[in-house]
Amino acid sequence: MTQDERRRFLLEVLLRERGETMALPADEAAQRRLLRALCNVREPVPVPVDFLAVQDAYLQEETRRKGVTDASRIPEAEPGIRLWRGDITTLRCDAIVNAANSALLGCFVPCHGCIDNAIHTYAGVQLRLACAELMAAQGHPEPAGRAKITPAFNLPSRYVLHTVGPIVRNRPTARDEALLAACYRSCLALAAAHGARSVAFCCISTGEFHFPSARAAQIAVQTVREARKTLQHEMDVIFNVYQERDLRIYEGLLAGR
Repeated sequence: MTQDERRRFLLEVLLRERGETMALPADEAAQRRLLRALCNVREPVPVPVDFLAVQDAYLQEETRRKGVTDASRIPEAEPGIRLWRGDITTLRCDAIVNAANSALLGCFVPCHGCIDNAIHTYAGVQLRLACAELMAAQGHPEPAGRAKITPAFNLPSRYVLHTVGPIVRNRPTARDEALLAACYRSCLALAAAHGARSVAFCCISTGEFHFPSARAAQIAVQTVREARKTLQHEMDVIFNVYQERDLRIYEGLLAGR
Protein backbone atom coordinates (compact mmCIF):
# COMPACT_ATOMS: atom_id res chain seq x y z
CA MET A 1 0.00 0.00 0.00
CA THR A 2 1.11 3.55 -0.67
CA GLN A 3 1.03 6.12 2.11
CA ASP A 4 -2.09 7.67 0.58
CA GLU A 5 -3.80 4.27 0.48
CA ARG A 6 -2.88 3.60 4.11
CA ARG A 7 -4.27 6.95 5.22
CA ARG A 8 -7.54 6.43 3.38
CA PHE A 9 -7.86 2.91 4.81
CA LEU A 10 -7.34 4.18 8.36
CA LEU A 11 -9.85 6.97 7.88
CA GLU A 12 -12.47 4.60 6.54
CA VAL A 13 -12.02 2.17 9.46
CA LEU A 14 -12.20 4.92 12.08
CA LEU A 15 -15.26 6.53 10.51
CA ARG A 16 -16.99 3.16 10.20
CA GLU A 17 -16.18 2.41 13.83
CA ARG A 18 -17.99 5.63 14.79
CA GLY A 19 -20.96 4.80 12.55
CA GLU A 20 -20.25 7.84 10.40
CA THR A 21 -20.28 8.10 6.64
CA MET A 22 -18.70 11.00 4.81
CA ALA A 23 -16.78 11.71 1.66
CA LEU A 24 -13.10 11.87 2.51
CA PRO A 25 -11.46 15.24 1.88
CA ALA A 26 -9.63 15.35 -1.42
CA ASP A 27 -6.86 17.48 0.06
CA GLU A 28 -4.00 15.51 1.66
CA ALA A 29 -3.51 18.02 4.47
CA ALA A 30 -7.20 17.81 5.35
CA GLN A 31 -7.03 14.02 5.38
CA ARG A 32 -4.05 14.12 7.72
CA ARG A 33 -5.85 16.48 10.07
CA LEU A 34 -8.99 14.34 10.04
CA LEU A 35 -6.99 11.20 10.77
CA ARG A 36 -5.24 12.83 13.70
CA ALA A 37 -8.53 14.15 15.06
CA LEU A 38 -10.23 10.75 14.84
CA CYS A 39 -7.31 9.07 16.63
CA ASN A 40 -7.27 11.80 19.28
CA VAL A 41 -10.92 11.29 20.21
CA ARG A 42 -10.90 7.49 20.00
CA GLU A 43 -11.63 5.75 23.29
CA PRO A 44 -9.19 3.05 24.46
CA VAL A 45 -11.05 0.06 23.07
CA PRO A 46 -9.69 -2.93 21.11
CA VAL A 47 -8.81 -2.30 17.50
CA PRO A 48 -8.70 -4.76 14.57
CA VAL A 49 -5.34 -6.36 13.85
CA ASP A 50 -5.40 -5.24 10.22
CA PHE A 51 -5.90 -1.64 11.37
CA LEU A 52 -2.82 -1.86 13.61
CA ALA A 53 -0.67 -3.28 10.83
CA VAL A 54 -1.60 -0.46 8.45
CA GLN A 55 -1.42 2.21 11.17
CA ASP A 56 2.05 1.09 12.24
CA ALA A 57 3.36 1.16 8.67
CA TYR A 58 1.78 4.58 8.14
CA LEU A 59 3.17 6.16 11.32
CA GLN A 60 6.65 4.74 10.86
CA GLU A 61 6.77 6.11 7.33
CA GLU A 62 5.54 9.50 8.55
CA THR A 63 8.34 9.60 11.11
CA ARG A 64 10.90 8.52 8.53
CA ARG A 65 9.81 11.38 6.29
CA LYS A 66 10.04 13.90 9.13
CA GLY A 67 13.55 12.67 9.91
CA VAL A 68 14.84 11.00 13.06
CA THR A 69 17.48 12.55 15.31
CA ASP A 70 19.76 10.22 17.23
CA ALA A 71 20.19 11.61 20.75
CA SER A 72 23.76 10.36 20.93
CA ARG A 73 24.70 12.76 18.12
CA ILE A 74 23.45 15.83 19.97
CA PRO A 75 26.44 17.71 21.43
CA GLU A 76 26.82 17.71 25.19
CA ALA A 77 26.11 21.00 26.94
CA GLU A 78 27.92 19.53 29.94
CA PRO A 79 28.95 15.95 30.74
CA GLY A 80 25.89 13.71 30.47
CA ILE A 81 23.48 16.52 29.62
CA ARG A 82 22.41 17.59 26.14
CA LEU A 83 20.12 20.35 24.87
CA TRP A 84 18.05 19.97 21.72
CA ARG A 85 15.35 22.00 20.07
CA GLY A 86 13.03 19.87 17.98
CA ASP A 87 10.09 17.49 17.77
CA ILE A 88 10.40 14.95 20.58
CA THR A 89 8.39 12.41 18.56
CA THR A 90 11.34 12.20 16.13
CA LEU A 91 14.03 11.67 18.77
CA ARG A 92 15.76 8.30 19.02
CA CYS A 93 16.72 7.59 22.63
CA ASP A 94 15.77 5.05 25.26
CA ALA A 95 12.92 7.07 26.79
CA ILE A 96 11.06 10.30 26.19
CA VAL A 97 8.99 12.07 28.84
CA ASN A 98 5.37 12.96 28.24
CA ALA A 99 3.76 15.78 30.21
CA ALA A 100 0.49 14.01 30.91
CA ASN A 101 -2.74 14.91 32.67
CA SER A 102 -4.05 12.99 35.68
CA ALA A 103 -6.21 10.68 33.53
CA LEU A 104 -3.00 9.54 31.80
CA LEU A 105 -4.91 8.67 28.62
CA GLY A 106 -3.55 11.36 26.36
CA CYS A 107 -5.19 14.49 25.02
CA PHE A 108 -8.69 14.00 23.61
CA VAL A 109 -8.88 17.48 22.05
CA PRO A 110 -8.72 17.00 18.26
CA CYS A 111 -5.37 18.14 16.85
CA HIS A 112 -4.44 20.03 20.02
CA GLY A 113 -0.93 21.45 20.07
CA CYS A 114 0.19 19.94 23.38
CA ILE A 115 3.01 17.42 23.63
CA ASP A 116 0.61 14.83 25.09
CA ASN A 117 -1.44 14.98 21.90
CA ALA A 118 1.62 14.75 19.65
CA ILE A 119 3.12 11.77 21.47
CA HIS A 120 -0.12 9.80 21.46
CA THR A 121 -0.74 10.68 17.79
CA TYR A 122 2.60 9.37 16.53
CA ALA A 123 2.92 6.45 18.95
CA GLY A 124 -0.42 5.10 17.71
CA VAL A 125 -3.64 3.98 19.36
CA GLN A 126 -1.74 1.28 21.30
CA LEU A 127 -0.34 3.92 23.63
CA ARG A 128 -3.76 4.96 24.92
CA LEU A 129 -4.69 1.30 25.35
CA ALA A 130 -1.52 0.68 27.39
CA CYS A 131 -2.18 3.73 29.55
CA ALA A 132 -5.79 2.65 30.09
CA GLU A 133 -4.57 -0.71 31.40
CA LEU A 134 -2.24 1.01 33.85
CA MET A 135 -4.97 3.34 35.08
CA ALA A 136 -7.56 0.55 35.40
CA ALA A 137 -5.12 -1.38 37.57
CA GLN A 138 -4.36 1.72 39.65
CA GLY A 139 -7.99 2.64 40.13
CA HIS A 140 -7.51 6.38 40.66
CA PRO A 141 -6.12 9.41 38.82
CA GLU A 142 -2.36 9.77 38.61
CA PRO A 143 -0.98 12.11 41.30
CA ALA A 144 1.46 14.84 40.35
CA GLY A 145 5.13 14.11 40.79
CA ARG A 146 5.08 10.40 39.96
CA ALA A 147 5.80 8.51 36.74
CA LYS A 148 4.52 5.58 34.71
CA ILE A 149 6.27 3.79 31.85
CA THR A 150 4.92 2.26 28.65
CA PRO A 151 6.42 1.07 25.38
CA ALA A 152 6.79 3.83 22.80
CA PHE A 153 5.21 1.72 20.05
CA ASN A 154 5.72 3.59 16.76
CA LEU A 155 7.99 6.31 18.11
CA PRO A 156 11.77 6.05 17.59
CA SER A 157 12.31 5.78 21.36
CA ARG A 158 11.91 2.56 23.36
CA TYR A 159 9.76 3.90 26.18
CA VAL A 160 7.47 6.76 27.08
CA LEU A 161 7.59 8.02 30.65
CA HIS A 162 4.31 9.67 31.66
CA THR A 163 4.41 12.22 34.45
CA VAL A 164 1.85 14.72 35.74
CA GLY A 165 3.27 18.08 36.66
CA PRO A 166 1.72 20.64 39.00
CA ILE A 167 -0.92 23.03 37.70
CA VAL A 168 -0.01 26.61 38.61
CA ARG A 169 -2.87 28.99 39.30
CA ASN A 170 -1.00 32.26 39.88
CA ARG A 171 2.63 31.94 40.86
CA PRO A 172 4.24 28.61 41.81
CA THR A 173 4.17 27.71 45.48
CA ALA A 174 6.84 25.77 47.34
CA ARG A 175 4.65 22.70 46.93
CA ASP A 176 4.39 23.29 43.17
CA GLU A 177 8.17 23.49 42.93
CA ALA A 178 8.62 20.33 45.01
CA LEU A 179 6.16 18.43 42.81
CA LEU A 180 7.89 19.55 39.64
CA ALA A 181 11.24 18.39 40.98
CA ALA A 182 9.60 15.08 41.93
CA CYS A 183 8.52 14.61 38.30
CA TYR A 184 12.14 14.69 37.17
CA ARG A 185 13.37 12.42 39.95
CA SER A 186 10.54 9.92 39.41
CA CYS A 187 11.18 9.72 35.67
CA LEU A 188 14.92 9.21 36.12
CA ALA A 189 14.42 6.53 38.76
CA LEU A 190 11.86 4.66 36.65
CA ALA A 191 14.03 4.93 33.54
CA ALA A 192 17.02 3.60 35.45
CA ALA A 193 14.95 0.69 36.77
CA HIS A 194 14.23 -0.29 33.14
CA GLY A 195 17.85 0.01 32.06
CA ALA A 196 17.45 3.22 30.05
CA ARG A 197 20.71 4.96 29.21
CA SER A 198 19.18 8.10 27.73
CA VAL A 199 16.09 10.11 28.67
CA ALA A 200 14.65 13.16 26.93
CA PHE A 201 12.64 15.58 29.04
CA CYS A 202 10.10 18.00 27.66
CA CYS A 203 9.41 21.25 29.53
CA ILE A 204 7.07 19.71 32.11
CA SER A 205 4.14 21.87 33.30
CA THR A 206 5.13 24.96 31.31
CA GLY A 207 2.40 24.69 28.68
CA GLU A 208 -1.22 24.14 29.62
CA PHE A 209 -0.25 23.90 33.31
CA HIS A 210 1.23 27.45 33.33
CA PHE A 211 4.42 26.89 35.32
CA PRO A 212 6.73 29.86 34.52
CA SER A 213 9.29 28.66 32.01
CA ALA A 214 12.41 30.18 33.57
CA ARG A 215 11.75 28.84 37.04
CA ALA A 216 10.70 25.43 35.69
CA ALA A 217 13.98 25.21 33.78
CA GLN A 218 15.98 26.10 36.88
CA ILE A 219 14.26 23.31 38.81
CA ALA A 220 14.74 20.87 35.94
CA VAL A 221 18.47 21.50 35.57
CA GLN A 222 19.18 21.51 39.29
CA THR A 223 17.14 18.35 39.94
CA VAL A 224 18.68 16.44 37.04
CA ARG A 225 22.21 17.38 38.04
CA GLU A 226 21.62 16.19 41.58
CA ALA A 227 19.71 13.03 40.62
CA ARG A 228 22.31 11.85 38.10
CA LYS A 229 24.88 11.62 40.91
CA THR A 230 22.89 8.87 42.65
CA LEU A 231 21.88 6.77 39.62
CA GLN A 232 23.19 3.22 39.54
CA HIS A 233 24.42 3.58 35.95
CA GLU A 234 25.35 6.37 33.58
CA MET A 235 22.41 8.04 31.91
CA ASP A 236 22.40 10.82 29.36
CA VAL A 237 19.70 13.44 29.84
CA ILE A 238 18.40 15.48 26.93
CA PHE A 239 16.48 18.65 27.64
CA ASN A 240 14.11 18.92 24.70
CA VAL A 241 12.64 22.33 23.94
CA TYR A 242 10.34 23.43 21.15
CA GLN A 243 10.39 27.20 21.42
CA GLU A 244 13.32 29.58 20.89
CA ARG A 245 12.57 31.24 24.23
CA ASP A 246 13.04 27.97 26.12
CA LEU A 247 16.22 27.19 24.20
CA ARG A 248 17.74 30.48 25.36
CA ILE A 249 16.72 29.82 28.96
CA TYR A 250 18.36 26.40 29.03
CA GLU A 251 21.45 27.65 27.21
CA GLY A 252 21.93 30.26 29.90
CA LEU A 253 21.46 27.79 32.74
CA LEU A 254 23.79 25.17 31.29
CA ALA A 255 26.44 27.72 30.33
CA GLY A 256 26.40 29.16 33.83
CA ARG A 257 27.16 25.93 35.65
